[in-house]
Amino acid sequence: MTKALRDRTRRLTVALSIAITIALPRATLAADSQFDKMRTKIATFVADKMEKLGGSRIIYKVDTDGLRESVVTDLRDDVYKTLRDGKIAFSGLAIRDGGVEMKIADAKGREQLARKLASAAEGLPSHALDVTDGGDGLVRLAPTEAASAARLRDLVEDSIAMIEQRLKDADIKLASAQPDGTDRIRIFTPGMMEPERVTTIFATRVKVSLRLVDLSMPAEQAQSGTPPAGTEVLLGFKDKRPYLVARDSALDGDDISYAGPGFAAGTKEPIASFRFNGRGTRRFAHITEENVGKPFAIVLDDKVISAPVIREPITGGSGQISGNFSLEEASSVAMLLRAGALPGHLSLVEQQVVQPAAKP
Repeated sequence: MTKALRDRTRRLTVALSIAITIALPRATLAADSQFDKMRTKIATFVADKMEKLGGSRIIYKVDTDGLRESVVTDLRDDVYKTLRDGKIAFSGLAIRDGGVEMKIADAKGREQLARKLASAAEGLPSHALDVTDGGDGLVRLAPTEAASAARLRDLVEDSIAMIEQRLKDADIKLASAQPDGTDRIRIFTPGMMEPERVTTIFATRVKVSLRLVDLSMPAEQAQSGTPPAGTEVLLGFKDKRPYLVARDSALDGDDISYAGPGFAAGTKEPIASFRFNGRGTRRFAHITEENVGKPFAIVLDDKVISAPVIREPITGGSGQISGNFSLEEASSVAMLLRAGALPGHLSLVEQQVVQPAAKP
């Protein structure tokens, strides 16, 4: 399964123990597996050769606990939406022991939930769930071990892509970032004998927020005077102009499930597109419904990337950011959005200077 397809289709997929299964063609899985193995071998070979030149080696661990929490929270939100949209009576929906539980007294309601989950899963990768029907109305859903392993691989891949982009933005070139085991990432920067240059970049997480723009006074006036209570002045990412925005975030990076570069349908200009998780979709729909005609700011690390006006309620759970970007800038913005959306944080495991191999 290609990375692009995983990104496009990262949605709830289930396999029910009561005879619902999702399978991909064996030939496709085998081909992808062989490709991944070949790519890993080549990357490892190049990384080993680079380390002989000397430089800095840094090892990070992804946050597996944060990933599990994020996956189960998203599962709960997706199940809630399925139940609500299907008008299925339920009670006690809650996260418990790494899964989601609820009571659906009506057997037909349980069957309806199963059909809807199976329909949502059709044709998608098997990010599967173990589903237990206790017979007394109690239904439990939890990610399978295979699904959890797949999510972890996705997190490592997304983290590597984020690391590469942020190092590139920091003008640290020729860096190699590779998986190191199942939940670690090894970074090597040939010729750089200061690993702190890298660890400083990742010491703080990218801050992503969507904030309402305050129109009570011109931003320039607020910049030179005293902004209204609960607001602050931030500068634009590209235009450097001031924006008067609310201090409190309406949504943050945890509400974003995916971001990537692309092109606008009409103008073909480079854009960064993003998609919310279930909770973010509901919150964004409510915010846009309550603030039609007003601008909201998309903020990355205290810089306003874009401040579009809300033309109508946005209920589809996705959006686009444009701003006269080059394709490289759109890619950087998208990757920063993804960095802010990654579950948990990177933990520093090791950093060391590697001396060049002695010449024979």
